[in-house]
Amino acid sequence: MMVMTKSKMANRYSPEVRARAVRMVFEHQGSYETQAGAIAAIAPKIGCIPQTLNGWVKQAEKDSGMRDGVTTEERDRIKTLERENRELRQANEILRKASAFHPPLVPVA
Repeated sequence: MMVMTKSKMANRYSPEVRARAVRMVFEHQGSYETQAGAIAAIAPKIGCIPQTLNGWVKQAEKDSGMRDGVTTEERDRIKTLERENRELRQANEILRKASAFHPPLVPVA
């Protein structure tokens, strides 16, 4: 049995396909009693499960300000800052360990 990792699953649908699917939901949700009904009808047409499309729709609503939450841009910025923070902590740890091997500098009077 082959198990897909999250990174492989995230790249299965192109950004264009995602955007088109979300646009279809927004355009056709008036034809259904609920947004969930529109999602359930559209998801099979693009080859994904309704939960996947629902996630895309929710994120699009956050990005457009229709729903509270972290936007895609903010999420990417947070990831970048966390990565930078991790790298700086590692660099500090290396410097801390290296300083243990060098005697402290004594000022010359």
